[in-house]
Amino acid sequence: MTRELRARPSENRAPCWLRPPGGPGTTLPRFRMLSAMSRFLLVCLGGALGTGARYLISTWTLERFGTAFPWGTLAVNVVGSAALGAVMCFGLETGSLSPTTRIVIASGVLGGFTTYSSFSYETLRYLQSNEWGVALVNVAVTVIGCLGACLVGWAGARSFVGG
Repeated sequence: MTRELRARPSENRAPCWLRPPGGPGTTLPRFRMLSAMSRFLLVCLGGALGTGARYLISTWTLERFGTAFPWGTLAVNVVGSAALGAVMCFGLETGSLSPTTRIVIASGVLGGFTTYSSFSYETLRYLQSNEWGVALVNVAVTVIGCLGACLVGWAGARSFVGG
């Protein structure tokens, strides 16, 4: 005997991606588990796409500018920060992105794309090599650049939707 889930009136306040289709009283065996599993798999797929894009940009930047400074890491972090600002603005202020789409793009694609762990490791290696100047420039440019890019992404998204 399988246990069935019944939607209760209080569940109507749940976010749309958690609401069972059909409204209160609808019989939905395993609906929530399938929905959560689908979102999980979409985030994983988004992460794979973001990681692939990071690899391509980092490789191109390395070939173009050399290894004297981690330009590839900086590039993906700044671009990713701008994109995250835009995604969050569209999703939270305008509602033009569903919560599931926002999660897939922000956590999946951009989570796989940006490289804060690489930034930390590269900065640590500069410090360990007594290249304090390069380490400090890397930290300053990355933090200021990424915050600025996030602001630009947010403002660009806001102006796009007329806000």
